Amino acid sequence: MFDTLKKILSATVGPYDSSMRNLSDIRRIQVATCALYIEMGMADDEFTDQERKEINSLMKKTFNLTDQEADELFNLSEERVKQSVSIYEFTSLIDKNFSNEEKFELLKNLWRLIFVDQKLDSYEDNLIRKIRLTLNMEHSDLIAAKMEVKKELGKD
Repeated sequence: MFDTLKKILSATVGPYDSSMRNLSDIRRIQVATCALYIEMGMADDEFTDQERKEINSLMKKTFNLTDQEADELFNLSEERVKQSVSIYEFTSLIDKNFSNEEKFELLKNLWRLIFVDQKLDSYEDNLIRKIRLTLNMEHSDLIAAKMEVKKELGKD
């Protein structure tokens, strides 16, 4: 636990700069990000092990976490999702703290998660559009993120 705290306090957290944020802000942002991934994973009522692994991988990569830290974050975020009443409590925190570039990367990660099962469900499509709106991103950003991920995954 203390190693995790030291790591968060002393390091830049992946592409999200921690230099201006205190510990609780960083943790809240990590939980909000992971919670959105979990919400997306559950959107089609089929939250698979493959989606859970992808979320874990995204969190490790995004925030430079160990396996244990990512697992702890996932469990904490899953509890927050169960307690939440809407995605706005997560997206509002991200909107206030992420740059447009960071929000664009988040959208790309959401698309990566959507395409884990090789299909776009209407509930997933609806949710990512709501997320885009509450992040104050343009529709063109959502489409550009989708196209980049499709190209990356060879789904042209």
